[in-house]
Amino acid sequence: MCFKAYKKWVDKKIKLLTFWDFPLIKLSTGVFFLMIAKLWPPLLSLEWHWYLIIALVVALPVMYKMFK
Repeated sequence: MCFKAYKKWVDKKIKLLTFWDFPLIKLSTGVFFLMIAKLWPPLLSLEWHWYLIIALVVALPVMYKMFK
């Protein structure tokens, strides 16, 4: 499946989601990564500022698109 067809399919499916589905997706993603951190302890050995930097790097593109 080419990228344009996949993007069109995803856009169509996202429109079917309700307001409450998005927090559930975020919660399930957070729990999944907590499980990964539990299974791989070196992930939790980083200093707190690295987590902040990673969070900002991941959030900035989305925030840029949102407020553009």
